[in-house]
Amino acid sequence: MTSPFSAASLCIHRTTRLEIRTRFAPAPTGHLHVGGARTALFNWLLARKSGGSLILRIDDTDRRRSTEESFIGILDTLRWLGLGWDEGPESGGDFGPYRQSERFDLYAAAAGELESGGHAYRCYCTAEELAERRKPALDGSVGGYDGRCRELAAAPAGRSDYVLRFAVPLEGEVTVTDVIRGEVTFDLSTIEDFVIQRADKTPTFSLAGAYDDWAMGITHVVRGEDLLPVTPRQILLSRAFGRSDDPVFAHLPLIVGADRAPLSKRHGDVAVGWYRDAGFVPEALVNYLALLGWGPEGESEILALADLVEQFRLESVSRTPAMFDLKKLDWMNNHYIQSLAPERAVERALPFLRAEGLLDDPPSEREMDVISRALPLVQVRIDRLSEVPQMIGFLLGAPEIDSGSWSKVMAHEWAHGLLTSMVEVLGKLDTWESEPIGDALKGVAAEAGVKARLAFGPLRVAVSGTSIGPPLFESLEILGCDLATERAAIALSLLEAHGPELPDGRWPLGSR
Repeated sequence: MTSPFSAASLCIHRTTRLEIRTRFAPAPTGHLHVGGARTALFNWLLARKSGGSLILRIDDTDRRRSTEESFIGILDTLRWLGLGWDEGPESGGDFGPYRQSERFDLYAAAAGELESGGHAYRCYCTAEELAERRKPALDGSVGGYDGRCRELAAAPAGRSDYVLRFAVPLEGEVTVTDVIRGEVTFDLSTIEDFVIQRADKTPTFSLAGAYDDWAMGITHVVRGEDLLPVTPRQILLSRAFGRSDDPVFAHLPLIVGADRAPLSKRHGDVAVGWYRDAGFVPEALVNYLALLGWGPEGESEILALADLVEQFRLESVSRTPAMFDLKKLDWMNNHYIQSLAPERAVERALPFLRAEGLLDDPPSEREMDVISRALPLVQVRIDRLSEVPQMIGFLLGAPEIDSGSWSKVMAHEWAHGLLTSMVEVLGKLDTWESEPIGDALKGVAAEAGVKARLAFGPLRVAVSGTSIGPPLFESLEILGCDLATERAAIALSLLEAHGPELPDGRWPLGSR
């Protein structure tokens, strides 16, 4: 059959094949997940590599499940990742609107054209009838829609509700030429006449997606391999619309967990927003997502966005499932945190410190000074920015004693005497800087005959409440002599009163 469509009749803006046009088409029915973010990234990389365009299209035809909150969240997440788009919501473009919920009139017209052109027909079968026919047949064959309404000349008596089905050719093949998987051929006899328009006149995923890819001039369809089985439908629809050349398809490999099962919530949180809130920096997450199914030319896996654009080749993407390894992501995030410039590190850490109530609003001059001096001490020690409050919080306010850390370091018989001596020595220093502080404390430890690593434990817990934190001498310098000796005095009083086992409760080291 010839196509009933024309660019003029449906107000289509055509584009030349020379320009690569990719699209990312999320459904706003929840948070943007890791798999979707990787799809967006690969489309973004392809567009930037080729000098083409990335179109952001929102597939929100599911009115019941789509929400404005999810829509806004997807846009915010893409921006956080640094993945901007050339056309789409808030950017505009010649091919809009870019939300499918605003294109229903176009889909209705397209469905009508397909019907009048003989590519689609009305199906009046009820849901109960369809369910019965989909049951496996007695001979073991797979049940499915049997096309019984395909040749109807009029509606059956007493029935007015109908869906539109695409009339799949009864014989032949459709071959999907996939950049990653090669040629994949589908026998048309195994594809039932699928629904393109529901009874309420809303379009199905197949119709809306195929129509928009055609109408918006999409040249490359890069998406997850779970959508490969529906690709023949898209090709059939595109050809019915009059498209002479199929898009270039690339179906990305699955992302799996350590058990090799598809990544899901049972492997941990899969929403990109969780990684942001957990303290991962966008540069690290983007770098890691790029490696899920693709590998760089050299040995280094640390690649900035510019490096990714330069090296990325869609043909180099593997068809083998990619394993998501949180430990490797932590390692990569640590690298990027270490690489942050001081001002940038402060900017990135502030939201996590605010969330723990450690800062005034706005932060005071003293607080900003403490943060800028303390962060360089811990950047090498943390995997996530969410660890910053735990590491430097004691420098911003009075900490509470961690009972486990306390009992471990205060159980030594020399703990009280050594801590007393250290407080006395610190109080006599003329210069409150890390080097003389360290020299004085090392002298006390040597005189007591206790190894430095053990000797400094009681003092660290006395001023910070825990045995984990930034280097002790530099921390004491930032904390100041008055606060350091005040907290140590409180710790000594507690040690004298309760020994190494504190009673249950909260034990703050001061009020400031």
